[in-house]
Amino acid sequence: MEPYPRRFALAFAALAALIAFGTAGYHILERWSFDDALYMTVITLSAVGFQEVRPLTESGRTFTMVLLLGGITWMGGWFALVTSLLVELDLTDARRKRRQMKRIAKMHDHVIVCGGGRTGRQVVDELESMDTPWVLIERDSEQAEAFGADRPDSAVVIGDATHDDTLREAGLERARGLVTCLSADADNLFVCLSAREQAPDCTIVARAWEEETMAKLYRAGASHVVSPNVSGAVRMASVLVRPSVVSFLDIATRSSDLELRMEQIEIGSRSPLAGRPLAEARIPDRTGLIVIAMRKHDLGGDGRFVFNPMADTRAEPGDHLVVLGTEDQITRLRAIVGS
Repeated sequence: MEPYPRRFALAFAALAALIAFGTAGYHILERWSFDDALYMTVITLSAVGFQEVRPLTESGRTFTMVLLLGGITWMGGWFALVTSLLVELDLTDARRKRRQMKRIAKMHDHVIVCGGGRTGRQVVDELESMDTPWVLIERDSEQAEAFGADRPDSAVVIGDATHDDTLREAGLERARGLVTCLSADADNLFVCLSAREQAPDCTIVARAWEEETMAKLYRAGASHVVSPNVSGAVRMASVLVRPSVVSFLDIATRSSDLELRMEQIEIGSRSPLAGRPLAEARIPDRTGLIVIAMRKHDLGGDGRFVFNPMADTRAEPGDHLVVLGTEDQITRLRAIVGS
């Protein structure tokens, strides 16, 4: 089948040929001027039913009927072409959404981002830099389409994140975490309530504009609450009194072309490191990584950090090692921990 630009070009070429044929016919058969012949051709092809420019001869009437049939045929083909284009566009959009929903239905351990504003885009950029699969929920269809245009392979659900059905459509039961950064604190509160009810074990990170909302979000089920006002103030003060520390953390956690990066590695129940002290694991010798901290897994709580853990510190199942090193070194540690 011809592509649509070519088909439209052929349709306009056929129209131009009909106009030229009709103008030449009236000029030759009726001896009319170019203007009269062109005018008669146009009103005949469009079947508007205007009065004839001049009385027609018998041959002129026959020619007019032929030209009228050609015009009706062309208009039928034109309307069919436009209709097929509109239908195909709708079908293409429907197929794209269906493929997207099928892809989301197969996703596991992904992160759901509620809100496609500036914060949501930055969260998605960070997730992509860490090769973490994600699904975006955006209420505004135009903003969602714009978001998808920038990322053709993106997984975007158009809907209200405060509704349970929308969260289920984004695969909340299979997600490893959820980030809600909607414009209103009340909406983020509703998302936390709905998400925590559907996925009790899901890690939920919520944004709070108002400081007094932070406690409510925690009570609603948020695992972590981030306030731009509070974190911004802390960062501004830290830049003044600890500029080198802030610069190091920026390089280790945000730079896209750095050699060193921070990462967390979970100790599984079947890991060969489980139940063994760090001295036996010999992580620095085997990988070259620096173990900065260990987050102990406390049942019923968020865990406690052991900074600069000693050699006799035991790595228990569920603990997280916070390490600093290159990507290759982190990959080697993952192989050791998971082997």
